Amino acid sequence: MILPALTEAKSPFFRPVKYALFPPLGLATLAGYLDAGSQVDLQDEHVETLNLDDEPDVVVLQVYITSAYRAYRIADHYRAKGAFVCLGGPHVTSLPDEAAAHADAVFLGPGEDTWPRFLEDFRNGRPLSRYRSINRTLDGVPAVRRDLIKRHLYLVPNSVVVSRGCPHACDFCYKDTFFSGGSSFYTKHVDSALEEIERLPGKHLYFLDDHLFGSPSFASDLFEGMKGLGRVWQAAATVDSVLKPGVLEKASAAGLRSLFVGFETLNPANLREHNKYHNLESDYDTAIKRMHQLGVMVNASFVFGMDSDDADVFTRTVEWAVSRGVETATFHVLTPYPGTALYAQMASEKRLLHSDWSKYDTRHAVYEPISMSPEVLERGYWQAYVDFYRWSSIMRACSTKSTALGRLQHLAYAGAWKKFEPLWDLIIRAKRLGNALPLLEAVLSRFGSSAVARLDGNNQHHDCSPAPEPVISTDET
Repeated sequence: MILPALTEAKSPFFRPVKYALFPPLGLATLAGYLDAGSQVDLQDEHVETLNLDDEPDVVVLQVYITSAYRAYRIADHYRAKGAFVCLGGPHVTSLPDEAAAHADAVFLGPGEDTWPRFLEDFRNGRPLSRYRSINRTLDGVPAVRRDLIKRHLYLVPNSVVVSRGCPHACDFCYKDTFFSGGSSFYTKHVDSALEEIERLPGKHLYFLDDHLFGSPSFASDLFEGMKGLGRVWQAAATVDSVLKPGVLEKASAAGLRSLFVGFETLNPANLREHNKYHNLESDYDTAIKRMHQLGVMVNASFVFGMDSDDADVFTRTVEWAVSRGVETATFHVLTPYPGTALYAQMASEKRLLHSDWSKYDTRHAVYEPISMSPEVLERGYWQAYVDFYRWSSIMRACSTKSTALGRLQHLAYAGAWKKFEPLWDLIIRAKRLGNALPLLEAVLSRFGSSAVARLDGNNQHHDCSPAPEPVISTDET
């Protein structure tokens, strides 16, 4: 089982730490379906050199768009040696005919129902060439084969997934294609999710769910069950879910310390254009205040290059995020992935510049923007990172915190993430990234401790519910 590396992750000059954060949980989950006597080798090219000299019976590759060409080369290599090659993942689901030229079987959509069917067919000597997921459930999914994961190579070995998909339908997201033909959002039973969490060693967790708060009732019960376990954890959610009273409070009390939130744009016209309607009725400022009041750091996601963006969008966005005390920000160039509504629109308007999938990485402009050139879009993207993470910006964002401890924690988290990337690179190459986990746990633990104490002490009176203010003030757009 192989996870081929994304292009940037194998640079001989520099390896960003984000590519060594999480182990290949999807492949480790599929491994759980194999018979006890099966010999399994799980390889992740982001953190290790692949061994391609072996002679396996079956090879499974998880394919993302920017790793597609690398995955196809590996697949062709093994097929030439007589191995049965299986390809799956978002890119395969979007372009199954392209992938089929390099595989004996392709898998479309999630693998919880298709992978067991394939294993039975393969044992009976009649595997199909294409498997499409239809039945969506996490009931009966076996335990993840974490014994196959090389924990010391990752900063966050305790990644976990307790749901699939997202209840929303943004037009630039791969979700509608990947989950077509069945439910696009479903969860584990809470008891099953808690059992998996309790099996994990250490203190830190990272939920890799697209939207952990996607089902408020499930999330609320999950967080109630996690309270008292002594965990500190990170996850992703939407702005509107942060504003709903009750769930975020329970998450904070259960150990949530950092949340990836898709703000995406400050322009309401962009939100409408890309079906991000759940953000239109959401007050961004109140969402950030709620998270900070509850001891949750903000990792804000922004997308550049939407049709209502002009060349000033980069400066406006960075200034807005810094002035609100956002701890970390992730920027993206709008990317029309094959199979999405955005891709179909761009293709019909003849705005796509090429189909070099290695460049569809949210760092390159692969289409013609409306109000700027592709070159301006790419330069603005890179400059946004420079401007947001320059020391003066970090210090200004720190100054929004009301306590000295809060300012110090912000400085430690933001500074360590971006300003010391050369050090992270050395640690990754030395294969000692796991040794940095206690530092991450210490920063996260201290960040939310005082806020949770206030929450517990004022549980009957604490109200962080959003005030009825304007959604996004026009001077920010």
